[in-house]
Amino acid sequence: MFCGDYVQGTIFPSPNFNPIMDAQVLGAALQGFGCDKDMLINILTQRCNAQRLMIAEAYQSMYGRDLIGDLKEKLSDHFKDVMVGLMYPPPSYDAHELWHAMKGVGTEENCLIDILASRTNGEIFQMQEAYCFQYSSNLQEDIYSVTSGHFRDTLMNLVQVTREEGYTDPAMAAQDAMVLWEACQQKTGEHKTMLQMILCNKSYQQLWLVFQEFQNISGQDIVDAINECYDGYFQELLVAIVLCVRDKPAYFAYRLYNAIHDFGFHNKTVIRILIARSEIDLMTIRKRYKERYGKSLFHDIKNFASGHYEKALLAICAGDAEDY
Repeated sequence: MFCGDYVQGTIFPSPNFNPIMDAQVLGAALQGFGCDKDMLINILTQRCNAQRLMIAEAYQSMYGRDLIGDLKEKLSDHFKDVMVGLMYPPPSYDAHELWHAMKGVGTEENCLIDILASRTNGEIFQMQEAYCFQYSSNLQEDIYSVTSGHFRDTLMNLVQVTREEGYTDPAMAAQDAMVLWEACQQKTGEHKTMLQMILCNKSYQQLWLVFQEFQNISGQDIVDAINECYDGYFQELLVAIVLCVRDKPAYFAYRLYNAIHDFGFHNKTVIRILIARSEIDLMTIRKRYKERYGKSLFHDIKNFASGHYEKALLAICAGDAEDY
């Protein structure tokens, strides 16, 4: 995957886009007691995020009301979460998900892992700005206050946006691999720190080389070594970073499969991944899902979700008959 493999989303800019016409149609769909949910799906899942933001502007100037506010008022349950989620710009959506993961009853560590292990430097930087703007709060401070130990240290390191980009040093790769191998043998606090420093700060290209060297030195895959040596959220986060370095769409396919099958359809995770990856690599995630698990993502969502919620998820998936 890493070597320049092409990734593709499922949602693209709509040709012949007319925000004023879309805003009028949405206004009509949201009027009165009922609500034309099919029309909401048809418009909001068939426009890219930048177009949705233009529709929201047109809606505001036309009706003097906030589109997100109206969607929240008129819709309910998971369908509401999908439609409202589609209206946030990507950094704001990540910020929204992180805020709710930390401010609810108990912290949703898996949400923190999914987002922070997979986002680029630029995405994390923008997400922090959005978080500060939306919640008048500091993302780093909030993460620090709800987590602990080496799990916290690793998250804090990721949020500091210190990962090198595009840089490789083959000579250094063997050295780093030795440090990782020792960290899996010794397991002292100092070794854990060195382990997470390498995984959080080296470029994806460099880590690709480091993991190959690790295999040569230890005769073991880095993921297996981490799973054997560590546990808890620290271990889950380290593995997530490794999997994202190797093949990000495959990581998300794995997370979707777990969310659907191991957690009895964990709605928040499914919604978050589909929306967040829809314009980046969701088509590639679907491909990996089918290759790895035999059934299509379209098929599994159809099996577990229902009603307009199901329709909306399938529309984001851009599932089609031959994929079923």
